[in-house]
Amino acid sequence: MSMDAPLSATESLRETVPAYAKDLALNLSSVLADGGALDEKTRWGVALACAIAAGQPRLRDAVEADAARLAGDAIVDDARAAASLMAMNNVYYRFRHFAGKESYSQKPARLRMTRIARPASDKPTFELMCLAVSAINGCESCVRSHEAAVVAAGLTEDAVHDAVRIAATLRGVAVAIS
Repeated sequence: MSMDAPLSATESLRETVPAYAKDLALNLSSVLADGGALDEKTRWGVALACAIAAGQPRLRDAVEADAARLAGDAIVDDARAAASLMAMNNVYYRFRHFAGKESYSQKPARLRMTRIARPASDKPTFELMCLAVSAINGCESCVRSHEAAVVAAGLTEDAVHDAVRIAATLRGVAVAIS
């Protein structure tokens, strides 16, 4: 009998990634490992927001189990809020961008989103979650807005880069295991 520690939920899920997507399985371990520009809580918050946005239940559940253990309730709550708010905002602002008419840009959104101003954890982390989810959802104006807010709050471009690497990897894993 092995004395090895049990695998985390995300590592267990990683073992189910098909052989054709081996690169994604390796990337999943890499982007969630310590050593980048993001601290553990931020890394797992971004990962959970992205897993929720990716829409794959097994991925979401595995990442949420590890995020709850490693990052805590406030981060988990913010990740859920960021993913759901960006599901709304990314559709609305992407439409305005795609339509390309100034008249739509002049109309007030009238969509409630006060949670962005009052996260359970901290504003820069919440904004980074929103940025990563917006990258998954392909909303240029939201990516630009949240990137500016994150950098203005003192996070580095390396932190932004690491968050988007997490987003890209989790989206790819979601497709691979679907």
